[in-house]
Amino acid sequence: MKRRKYLEDIKTKSAVELREELVAAKKELFNLRFQNATNQLDNTSRIAEVRKNIARISTVMAQKENSAN
Repeated sequence: MKRRKYLEDIKTKSAVELREELVAAKKELFNLRFQNATNQLDNTSRIAEVRKNIARISTVMAQKENSAN
């Protein structure tokens, strides 16, 4: 349910908003990896979740680009 709502949310965003969200997700992934390397990360499943969100955002961006052409 949560993923479906997230996907619907990113589909309604503009290309600029998607790009900003992608940058934010990549920064979060970097920080999570850094915390994991220093043994400060408690919830390691968050890394996989953020990686999947990055893939979802990238997919929606590609779909919007292809539909515009």
